[in-house]
Amino acid sequence: MIRRPIAIDLFAGAGGMSLGFEQAGFDIAAAVEIDPIHAAVHHFNFPKTAVLARSVSTITGEDIRSLANIGKKPVDVVFGGAPCQGFSLIGHRILDDSRNQLVREFVRLVTELHAKTFVFENVKGLTIGNHKLLLHELIEAFRESGYVVESPWKVLNATDYGVPQDRQRLFLLGARKGTRVPKYPKPTATREQALFERTGITKTPTCFDALRDLPDADAFDELMTADWVYTKKWGAPSEYAQELRCAEASSWHFGYRRDWQPGILTSSMRTVHTEISRRRFAETKEGEIEPISRFFKLPKYGVCNTLRAGTDSARGAFTSPRPIHYDYARCISVREMARLHGYPDWFRFHVTKWHGARQIGNSVPPPLARAVAKSIISALGVTPYRPIHELSLGCPALLSMGMSEAAVFWRIPVPIAPRDRKNGLHKRKQEEVELSRACD
Repeated sequence: MIRRPIAIDLFAGAGGMSLGFEQAGFDIAAAVEIDPIHAAVHHFNFPKTAVLARSVSTITGEDIRSLANIGKKPVDVVFGGAPCQGFSLIGHRILDDSRNQLVREFVRLVTELHAKTFVFENVKGLTIGNHKLLLHELIEAFRESGYVVESPWKVLNATDYGVPQDRQRLFLLGARKGTRVPKYPKPTATREQALFERTGITKTPTCFDALRDLPDADAFDELMTADWVYTKKWGAPSEYAQELRCAEASSWHFGYRRDWQPGILTSSMRTVHTEISRRRFAETKEGEIEPISRFFKLPKYGVCNTLRAGTDSARGAFTSPRPIHYDYARCISVREMARLHGYPDWFRFHVTKWHGARQIGNSVPPPLARAVAKSIISALGVTPYRPIHELSLGCPALLSMGMSEAAVFWRIPVPIAPRDRKNGLHKRKQEEVELSRACD
């Protein structure tokens, strides 16, 4: 049948999984994200999606249906990655640990929404040691709720799906009894040229493939105070970069086209490094760790290490450790991180490097999410199609809100502790609240 199936994103962040599922042919009816800043960025990039800036523990399946205006329509898939932090003594159910409440809530909402299928994503560490007990209990909880989980479960690496980054994540795929259980997607890329020649599988793009056409952010004074600049200094893109530039109709896959300006370099605010730091960065060999900063230097013709999110405000607000560029003696920009993660250039992040890097580091690479979503589409027996109409992106003010003004925009209390603003970071001014109202 030809239709756009309905998807619900839990723990949505800025929308990496939302984008991958949209590109596979889903309509993202609702996205739940407790952090109002991330919720605002999601709202900017997915203007048709009902964004719920709330904790999953405070909503019901009926709430989601009502706010997403989908009524009694079938929910084809619920996907997301709940944090898993709980431990308990041998003999106790780990899933009952209060710190794993969000995992239980994921199962509850899948059940309440009567979703046909689900995708649960998490860190590879959930498959190791005591964490594995939680994984087994989670699978049993799904089974008790009437869902069949594909077995054996798998850890997927983004490099096997066309992303120039070594990033391994656990995926659980499941379906309601009576619905075809989705299978894990086969790799679409490989690092081994011999395998490429033998099977026809696409070769994994390199850091050079991802970044070579991007202008150097250090060449623009404007990027000292802003995260975007208009420029004609674009290089020749690789096939990988050509797709992220959305140069052809096929680049959008089965997602909605966005009305955007390809000549604008976004998410590229510069980082000020001392000359001593730049010298150390320049002296570090590609593929190795700079010993003082502990930053990884990108291998030009290899793949990136796992991009991480840093810590949130409750744990000191440490900035994401962005890698060192292979050609320039500096850390890569947020846009360069996005390229290494598989985000298209129209996709925007928070204007600050701290939030922008966290939004990427916390997300599933869209090409990996798309590969998983295509497997769900296949299991559902749906024929995806390309939408005709184009979407306008949201209000730019959504990309610059601080925690308090984002909370004002969503009309919620501030749910997360304020960021520790040391080292000259100024406090947000009252007029920023007015900025949030500009998008209301």
